[in-house]
Amino acid sequence: MDDVKTVDLQAIVRESNVTAVLEQVDRELVGLAPVKRRIREIAAYLAVTRARKQLGLEASPPSLHMCFTGNPGTGKTTVALRMAEILHRLGYVRKGHVVSVTRDDLVGQYIGHTAPKTKEVLKKAMGGVLFIDEAYYLYRPENERDYGQESIEILLQVMENNRDDLVVILAGYKNRMDTFFSSNPGMSSRIAQHIDFPDYTQPELVSIAGKMVHQMNYRFDAEAEVAMGDYIGRRLQQPNFANARSVRNALDRARLRQANRLFAGIGTDTRNVTAEDLSTLAASDILASRVFDTPDSATST
Repeated sequence: MDDVKTVDLQAIVRESNVTAVLEQVDRELVGLAPVKRRIREIAAYLAVTRARKQLGLEASPPSLHMCFTGNPGTGKTTVALRMAEILHRLGYVRKGHVVSVTRDDLVGQYIGHTAPKTKEVLKKAMGGVLFIDEAYYLYRPENERDYGQESIEILLQVMENNRDDLVVILAGYKNRMDTFFSSNPGMSSRIAQHIDFPDYTQPELVSIAGKMVHQMNYRFDAEAEVAMGDYIGRRLQQPNFANARSVRNALDRARLRQANRLFAGIGTDTRNVTAEDLSTLAASDILASRVFDTPDSATST
């Protein structure tokens, strides 16, 4: 009986160390179970594709252009960075870097300006991932003199011809991306992976706040942690809440209040400040936000 050729799939995973990236995703991102599951599925697909290639089961390069939909602050940029690492470790792209752009980086303001701008961005992104935030702004049918369609046509060509060395990720609100795809069937047909990023729950946002404070080398005292949970609960009821992004902004403002509180004590408090003083956020640093002024305040600081 002839020997059957085999390939060690576990060795492919081990040598690429892709599991380290997946573990990093689990550590970095709170919640987002459906997103993490899709990331693992894509990593598994790439590993199997590599194994098939080693056994001579050649096929055309898989299309891994993606669309990330969801509200601001739900981790889309972070996942794009980790996805680029996975693609690189498993040999799908040469470099594994991410070039993040918006419409202004791709579309010119006069005839002959758009093509060189778009091509320059694509040149920088080649070998990695091109992340286009709020991609639907590329298409503005209400303006007949808009040059976004020219950029889209260049992107489409490169996405098809260079899909073995470039992954394009389009990102934005789900309803607007759906409208964009319905108006651009060529783009829709080239996007193989659609990943929706859900909003965080209040407990998840409290956990995210704790992670952020730790990364900033600060800590909540017991009362501040309770106040932060209250703050997040109130902000969730207000418009323009941007998930983890709003939590980070709130923590930045709390740090400013903490610094001002310590500064105001100069001259009245003769003792030196300690590392604990400099690192601790108190409840007053959180409760000073205008979100606590009224139950349904429209804005917060």
